[in-house]
Amino acid sequence: MATPVSDMVPDMAAKRAEISPGALAFHDTTTGRDWSFAQVNDAANAVAMALRHEGLQEGDRLAILCHNRAEFFVTLFACQKTGIILCPLNWRQPAPELIEALGTLGARAIICDAAHGSLARSVGQGSGARVFDLDSAFAEWLGAGGPAITDPVPATRPWYLLMTSGTTGRPKAVIQTARMAWANAVNIGQAAHLTGADRSVNFLPLFHTAGINLYTLPLFLTGGRSTILPGFEPDAVATLIRQGAVTQLFGVPAVYQALSLLPGIDALDLSGLRCGCGGAPLPEPLIRFFAQRGVQVLNGFGMTETGPTVFLMDPAMAAEKIGSVGKAQMLTEVRLDGVAPGMAGQGEIQLRGPGLTPGYFQNPEATANAFTADGWLATGDIGRRDSDGYYFVVDRIKDMYISGGENVYPAEVERVLNAHPAVLEAAVIGVPSDQWGETGAAFVMLRPGQAVDPESLRPWCRERLAAYKVPASVRIVADFPRTAAGKVRKPDLRRSFADD
Repeated sequence: MATPVSDMVPDMAAKRAEISPGALAFHDTTTGRDWSFAQVNDAANAVAMALRHEGLQEGDRLAILCHNRAEFFVTLFACQKTGIILCPLNWRQPAPELIEALGTLGARAIICDAAHGSLARSVGQGSGARVFDLDSAFAEWLGAGGPAITDPVPATRPWYLLMTSGTTGRPKAVIQTARMAWANAVNIGQAAHLTGADRSVNFLPLFHTAGINLYTLPLFLTGGRSTILPGFEPDAVATLIRQGAVTQLFGVPAVYQALSLLPGIDALDLSGLRCGCGGAPLPEPLIRFFAQRGVQVLNGFGMTETGPTVFLMDPAMAAEKIGSVGKAQMLTEVRLDGVAPGMAGQGEIQLRGPGLTPGYFQNPEATANAFTADGWLATGDIGRRDSDGYYFVVDRIKDMYISGGENVYPAEVERVLNAHPAVLEAAVIGVPSDQWGETGAAFVMLRPGQAVDPESLRPWCRERLAAYKVPASVRIVADFPRTAAGKVRKPDLRRSFADD
């Protein structure tokens, strides 16, 4: 059955090339190449034709395993043109895990860069997928060229699949669509005031939604420019800021943490930057650190399932509402389970709107479990709305533990620990207790050059928290196990605690 015209959206690369063909879309630091919007679209047309020539058709899955490159986005746009579904793979995973992922995805082929050629070939042998080398294949495909493709595409057709991080269980493939991308461009575009004059830097891994959508894809749609780094390097980002090549910056807390520790950070002019943060709340000390240097870092909230932008704090209230993620942006509705509409209160954050995923790829059970009976996405996060309508993310429901009959949200305890002058970052988990049922165990990473008795952090907490919230134990760690998006892997901390 043909897709109704009302359910079609423009081919993104073709439309942007029509509007601003000669403007610069990407500067790729790996190759040193500049890509205009017209060149991106021409390359996407050529890759689209080549993939069809190689036998891939609409609905087939194409995996990609590479560090950040402009060619990733060319391939992404080629897939939008053809209906082939792109599957970015996590290059941090070993071959057995990737083979399992490809079994779930059913990918017929893999595109890889030189750094991951050996890994891709192992995965290809184990899964039966063909392997294309990115550099040699692109040289051949772009040399052959291809006819212009400008046809509208179905707004809700699966475009690419992103695997969830797996912090709460078995990873699932989250469907991403063109409609989600357009909704995210509206949400983050108006919240961050993106314009065609903006310049950003792409360094977050492209197998996560932030790597694609914050801010690279929405900035592309707006006509702005992205410098693509193969990954995050604090010195490289600082150099781009110094050169005036960055006006908009998005990062996870670990990014801002690393930037704050750079030698010479005080000599770097940050005043022209507009900054957003997601993945986890930016600790208050870091918010104040950057505010003292002339830049507000605005906390936001989103998920792979939401495209991702849901909330972003507004600059006017950022200093007054430290810790808030702001209000829900234009194309997303939010409610708190059990809280009357418009009233202050606390409950699970539930969402709906055009930016939400239609579900998990070939997993109807997981899809059904993710949504309420009346169609709202149940996020699994506890949120609080204050009397002014601003939202605060309290914690993950699954991270909450019950100590002596009282609910304890680790994020609250972590905020107190992060405020200690010697602490760089803290993570708290609930662990079994014969006396209380559960109690808290804190893991703390210290600032460089700092030393502290772990036990001294417990009275620090007691001065600021109820007794039942104070961790029963505190351990100093050199670093945390993290997902590629920078989130602390709390299941790994629980295993570490149990092993000890």
